[in-house]
Amino acid sequence: MRDLSVNLPGAAYTIHIGAGASSKSLRAMVQEVAKELVVVVTNDTVDGLYPQRIAKELEGLPCRVEHCIVKDGEQYKNLDTLETILNRMMEVEANRSTLVVAFGGGVVGDMAGFAAATFMRGVPVVQVPTTLLSHVDSSVGGKTAVNLPMGKNAVGAFKQPNGVVIDLEFLATLPERELHAGMFELIKHGIIRDLEMFEFLETNQDKFSSQDWDFWEEAVFRSCRVKASVVEQDEKETDLRAILNFGHTLAHLIETHTGYDTYLHGEAVGTGMIYAAYASKAWGMLSEEEYERILALLAPLARPIVLPPLDEERFTGLLMHDKKASNRTVRFVALRQLGHAIIREGTTPAEMWPLFQQFLADHSDLIQVEDKG
Repeated sequence: MRDLSVNLPGAAYTIHIGAGASSKSLRAMVQEVAKELVVVVTNDTVDGLYPQRIAKELEGLPCRVEHCIVKDGEQYKNLDTLETILNRMMEVEANRSTLVVAFGGGVVGDMAGFAAATFMRGVPVVQVPTTLLSHVDSSVGGKTAVNLPMGKNAVGAFKQPNGVVIDLEFLATLPERELHAGMFELIKHGIIRDLEMFEFLETNQDKFSSQDWDFWEEAVFRSCRVKASVVEQDEKETDLRAILNFGHTLAHLIETHTGYDTYLHGEAVGTGMIYAAYASKAWGMLSEEEYERILALLAPLARPIVLPPLDEERFTGLLMHDKKASNRTVRFVALRQLGHAIIREGTTPAEMWPLFQQFLADHSDLIQVEDKG
């Protein structure tokens, strides 16, 4: 097992990574924080696979454990579900010393974290992610949010966890589709900031669907290390942290335009990353060789995307509702070279639209737009 520290002013915490980490680390972490009550927020899928798992890990501690079980799926990451969590916390008489444990994937982590940020103006939270995507993305860094019909993650808050426990054994019950979706966010960290990590993944592609815990421990540790380093330098996303949005401009468009219930977040990000690399090449930054290396690693994991009819006006409207949009332009995360992302300020939908059309033509195996018909 490996530990990784995230050092933020007044909010330092540890990420425990390894097979069996929940049995080895969670109890001590909760004991440090919880006084009387722990509220475990999870979804019906995770609860079905691991019923009462957190309560069993905490047996014998002098604190009560209550559960809030929500529905599984990105379409339930909304204000209604947030209200369900907050009402449940009221029902079990939670107070400002109550600890929230987020036990699930990215949707659970985001919503439980947001609930912890807002309930009685803030209570502690521990993240116990169960998917690869949440291992390397949502559980680290403190960004929490829910969706609105017009925009992904449009309402949220920064809420750093008191600790993170990444138990790799949860990956054993993860469907391959979910595993591949998480790989995109993991690979992203190599593409934007760590060439050695990218090369490590290139040489270990045969292990992407395995239960080789040594490989996963190394891959997840490297991925979390990149994100932790960026977050330490820019917690509130005023500058550098925006590079973590690589691929997300098109990804959020895909998710919003398809109603959040067609493609997994990681799947949308994967296609968005390929588009961002494609645009970087078109703008004369990324070399053809580097683009082909990125494509070779990402494309085999991609799920073909089919979008409803989309014209330039709708394309522009969707981009402008994205949080990275400002003054009718987008802060587009591009690649100066493999392992080095930059923020391309002032990118307009007008220049992105023809590139998107060419991308559709060159990669129809990855993404298509339905005819108006």
